[in-house]
Amino acid sequence: MVMNSVDAQTLKKAFLSGAKNLEMNKEFINELNVFPVPDGDTGTNMTMTILSAAREVAAIEDPTMEKLAKAMSSGSLRGARGNSGVILSQLFRGFSKEIQTVETINVTTLADAFGRATETAYKAVIKPKEGTILTVARGMADKAAELVFDTDDVIEFAEKVIAYGDETLQKTPDLLPVLKEAGVVDSGGMGLMTVLKGVLAGLKGEDLGDLMPEGVKPVTDNAGADYNAVENTDIKFGYCTEFIINTKEEMDEKEQDKFRAYLESIGDSIVFVTLDDIVKVHVHTNEPGNAIQKALSYGFLTNMKIDNMRVEHQEKLIKDSEKLAREQKAAEEAKRAAAAKERLPYAMIAVCAGDGMAEIFRGIGATDVISGGQTMNPSTDDILRACENANADVVYVFPNNSNIILAANQARDICESCRIVVVPTKTVPQGVEAIINFVPEMSPEENLGIMTDEIAGVKTCEITYAVRDTTIDGKPINHGDIMAIGDSGLVAVGREIEDTALMALRELIDEDSELVTIYYGEEADPEKAESLCELAKKEFSGCEFELHNGGQPVYYYVLSVE
Repeated sequence: MVMNSVDAQTLKKAFLSGAKNLEMNKEFINELNVFPVPDGDTGTNMTMTILSAAREVAAIEDPTMEKLAKAMSSGSLRGARGNSGVILSQLFRGFSKEIQTVETINVTTLADAFGRATETAYKAVIKPKEGTILTVARGMADKAAELVFDTDDVIEFAEKVIAYGDETLQKTPDLLPVLKEAGVVDSGGMGLMTVLKGVLAGLKGEDLGDLMPEGVKPVTDNAGADYNAVENTDIKFGYCTEFIINTKEEMDEKEQDKFRAYLESIGDSIVFVTLDDIVKVHVHTNEPGNAIQKALSYGFLTNMKIDNMRVEHQEKLIKDSEKLAREQKAAEEAKRAAAAKERLPYAMIAVCAGDGMAEIFRGIGATDVISGGQTMNPSTDDILRACENANADVVYVFPNNSNIILAANQARDICESCRIVVVPTKTVPQGVEAIINFVPEMSPEENLGIMTDEIAGVKTCEITYAVRDTTIDGKPINHGDIMAIGDSGLVAVGREIEDTALMALRELIDEDSELVTIYYGEEADPEKAESLCELAKKEFSGCEFELHNGGQPVYYYVLSVE
């Protein structure tokens, strides 16, 4: 087939096809994620990122390039998780900037969009690493620029660019030794190619199954709620009424309060969600026509649905909906209460996993904790919302994982309500060290400098297990082996948890070491943790030892040496 241009409707279908293809293959991509071995979340992070954009794209009923560009960019930006997800969101952002002003996409536009996407993604990464998704993206951008004058057929052009992307992906092990040791290609690059192959299939009209990714629904509320019919045989208000208002202009808070008050005067179980120029409404009322008539004064309506709850006799669903309404009302009240609080000069937010770790961070001064870490990276939006809710002029964020720093930086760059300072902590012990060296009287620049200097003196090692056979730093590792992963790579490998932890301590502790902290996780035996600490005390009598219940998943132990 020959296709000289791509219109907005075709691009929408192709993008959803790309998202679906990634979602279908995320577990395979996870398996390619070899270092750290237990990570295995590249496919998951990239999928959650693109599905966030797909939700917004799917909600567009009458697509234009401008609308699609906004949905792809904003959706992926706020849903970005992990380094791979953040980089993917930046590729979409650059691509979107190039297409937003055209009505259709031709080969020239596509080549320019590939180039801008790659440029945007590289700028987002402080120290770009070759042999990754960035290398694959740049290879395709260079090929696109080379082929732009060879053909006017978008399909032929895309096939050749994607084929070159595959060639570049196969070369990633030559650029990143850890990939060659494990015998795999880069997982992020594979994720990107999976998306683009899905897009190409969508352009060609090839069916991947349902083009709508699983879990993606054309709704615009950010709660992701499924507002189904709500029924009961004996209730005050009989009609479950819901619709989406496409407003003429963004509804301000005064108008929102006014409309909510009207809905409360004619019904109950009200759910009211706004997002830019979209308002999602759910109400139980005996006057659905009046609710719709009032809504029409704000704009045109879509997704209208009215169910007679007295006829359908489903008591359970009404209880669920009323619960949702109560929760939303409580959330609104909490939001208003937070806004009324006295604004703080600063706040500190730490990312960690495990109740024990969270308690430790709060005990040393963290004002809030975001649950996350290895294999469960919080998104840009998670971090952004936590910072906005902190109600402070300056918010210090401690990612405590190298795979979360980019998402934190992205939140910093788009936050408008406060100043976010990202302290580049890569491990929990570094986060602890950074916070205890915070000085309230100093400026953000001074504190960032001090904390960055202090975390450089913390040596960290994490004890976990191998989920597959592989090779790291030239050492063969078998499935089920216990590994000690340090700041610069593999420290020790063994078959027993505590033995491996002790081997790691022998590698980390030197004559300058003073304090050793051992955090044991949810899978560790507390009695064996105490025995490990006692053995280490005897062997390294010149050091002070601390033992804490971190409760962290994934890692049996997290070791810190200062």
